[in-house]
Amino acid sequence: MSNLRILVATKRVVDYAVKIRVNAAGSAVETANVKHSMNPFDEIGTEQAIQIKEALAKSKTGTAEVVVVSCGPAKAQETLRTALAMGADRAIHVDSEEDLQPLAVAKLLKAVVEKEKPDMVILGKQAIDDDSNQTGQMLAGLLNWPQATFASKVELGDKSMTVTREVDGGVETIKTPLPAILTTDLRLNVPRYASLPNIMKAKKKPLAKFAAADLGVDIKPRLQTLKIAEPPKRQGGKLVESVDDLVDKLKNEAKVL
Repeated sequence: MSNLRILVATKRVVDYAVKIRVNAAGSAVETANVKHSMNPFDEIGTEQAIQIKEALAKSKTGTAEVVVVSCGPAKAQETLRTALAMGADRAIHVDSEEDLQPLAVAKLLKAVVEKEKPDMVILGKQAIDDDSNQTGQMLAGLLNWPQATFASKVELGDKSMTVTREVDGGVETIKTPLPAILTTDLRLNVPRYASLPNIMKAKKKPLAKFAAADLGVDIKPRLQTLKIAEPPKRQGGKLVESVDDLVDKLKNEAKVL
């Protein structure tokens, strides 16, 4: 494998350590004055692309260019700069103030793929804000490319990749030709921290910007959220004296028997 181009999709989400609250209108999660960061699964995807680039350079069997892309508002550029500081080569921001749904993102990414012509597209298996787990699969369908989802191990071959993926019954290993779609699971790797010198260098790396209209994509929402509410608070547990007492409470109080 000589020259490889890897496109990595990233998303700016509410930081995983933030306690989520529903806004006063009950229409969405509160995001004002809330810390945001790169979606953790996308961090893993970025790390995987950089590791592939480094492995090719070390073995002297080829080179790789890592291009990161994010679709969203202007602040998504902060996420892209984080990926550049980790080691990505350049970034693309598809600017949109719309609340983008998975199909719209997949269509935008398809347009970027057609411009960039990558050999591989890596996405996190899902974003932790909406947990849709749809964009990678939709993109594969739109491009008519093979896909390997929930990857926990990736090995590149000559114009192919072998992927160990996590499934309900355990793991399975598949081999697919390139170009292909890859979505990452938690156990694939541990993302690196960006060093201060690399953070400074990232400010000078190329970051191209497009509007969704520039790509000729209809991003109109297909789904309407009617209401968002917090789950009911859990009640405290009760101690029982015996198994018979437990069965009685399950049957007559909890009414689960």
